[in-house]
Amino acid sequence: MRKISWCKNQNKGIKLVEPSDNLSKEYYETAEESLKVLKSIQNTQSNIWLATTKYYIEYFAFYSILMKLGIKCEIHDCTITLADFLEKEKIIPKGTTKILETDKGLRIDNQYYLKNKPVSIDFNKISEFIISIKETLDNLSKEKIEELRLKLFPQELKKK
Repeated sequence: MRKISWCKNQNKGIKLVEPSDNLSKEYYETAEESLKVLKSIQNTQSNIWLATTKYYIEYFAFYSILMKLGIKCEIHDCTITLADFLEKEKIIPKGTTKILETDKGLRIDNQYYLKNKPVSIDFNKISEFIISIKETLDNLSKEKIEELRLKLFPQELKKK
C-alpha cells in the first residue's frame, strides 16, 4: 500500500472518480480495436510499433476495469501498481501485473531507446488476456466495487 499512497499523492496519480460503465466499455473496445491494428501490422517487423501496440492492448483492457471501479490514473507505473493490488484481491488473474510490467518495459526500450528488441506476438495469449478482463468486468458487482474503492480510499469515502 506504500506505493499506492505515493501514487495517490502525485499530480496525475491515482484519483477517485465516479465509476463509469460507458468509459469502461470504451477502453475495452479500444483494446479490441488495437488488437485488430496489431494483426494488421504483424508482418511489418517494426518492433517499435509491435511493442507499443501490444502494450496498449493490455493497458487499455486493464484500464477498463479502473473506469468501472471509478479510479483514474495517468501514471503508468501507478496503474500497474493498481493491477498488483487487484491481483492480490483476486479480482484479476495472477500474472496480469507481470504482463503489464514486461510489455511496458519492452515498449519503452523499443519506442524511446530504439533498442529494436524482438517482440513476441501470441494472438491466443493476447486474446485470452482480453477475455479474462471481460470476465472480470462482467463479474464486478456494485458491492465489490464499493468494497475495493473503500480499501483504496478509506479516508475519502468514510467522510461521505
